[in-house]
Amino acid sequence: MSQKYSKKAYYVVWTGRKPGIYKTWDDCKAQVFGFEKASYKKFNSPEEADAALKNGPSFSRKPSKIRPTTSVSMGQPITNSLSVDAACSGNPGVMEYRGVHVQTGQEWFIQKFPLGTNNIGEFLAIVHGLAELQRRKINIPVYTDSMTALSWVKKKKCGSKLPIDATTKPLFELVRRAEKWLQSNTWEQALLKWDTAKWGEIPADFGRK
Repeated sequence: MSQKYSKKAYYVVWTGRKPGIYKTWDDCKAQVFGFEKASYKKFNSPEEADAALKNGPSFSRKPSKIRPTTSVSMGQPITNSLSVDAACSGNPGVMEYRGVHVQTGQEWFIQKFPLGTNNIGEFLAIVHGLAELQRRKINIPVYTDSMTALSWVKKKKCGSKLPIDATTKPLFELVRRAEKWLQSNTWEQALLKWDTAKWGEIPADFGRK
């Protein structure tokens, strides 16, 4: 028996974080963005969606796919998400990063260091964000505007060449902890690239440009 839905858009997710039928694009996108080999498709009736979910992707000739790249952006950002960003007074210089919930604008965490780089801050912000979502037991996407930090997270290794000295030692201790966390943990949250050109500055931005 088909389930009842009030809207005329039914998104079937065959391969994603949680396969099923979703009634909004935001809900569907949260399941497939950043998920390797995700497949999904939009249908116009609950009957079609139920049949497609039951019969698999072969029900549709060309199921849509989202590549695991984090540079994909479509429409508007997912509002129930965590945004992270870093700021540096000089590069290197005094560095801080933070995480801000997009929907509410609430600051969930913030850290500051006497010397660092923007890329290190962006890297630590992503890892801190993932750990914070794990602590809160929340599965929502994490947005960043740094492709460099995303590539470091993917490699599970910070690629900074900033010298380690007495001033930067506490920072690099945290970097090593972040790398260890990435190597010893798994996560379901999507890591997405914030589209600054379309959406404006990321909500976690410090507003110092």
